[in-house]
Amino acid sequence: MANTPQAKKRARQNEKNRKHNTSLRSMTRTYMKKVQVQIEAGNYEEAQAAFKAAQPIMDSMVNKGIFAKNKVARQKSRMSAKIKALKSA
Repeated sequence: MANTPQAKKRARQNEKNRKHNTSLRSMTRTYMKKVQVQIEAGNYEEAQAAFKAAQPIMDSMVNKGIFAKNKVARQKSRMSAKIKALKSA
């Protein structure tokens, strides 16, 4: 347990930031799931719209340090490829 006032404050800040980051991570995953649901349903237009809504949110989470840059890039690439496959199918 923290003993000094500075350490106590850091502990409070860390807990507050952890909860905030968890909320942001959950929100981003929800947007990603919305895209996945539309892809699985085979709805090209809805999948494209959901992807366009999810993309800036995913990018902002990278800037905030919630997700790693390469992980988000990989996920966006895979989603984009699946959406393009829907159009051709």
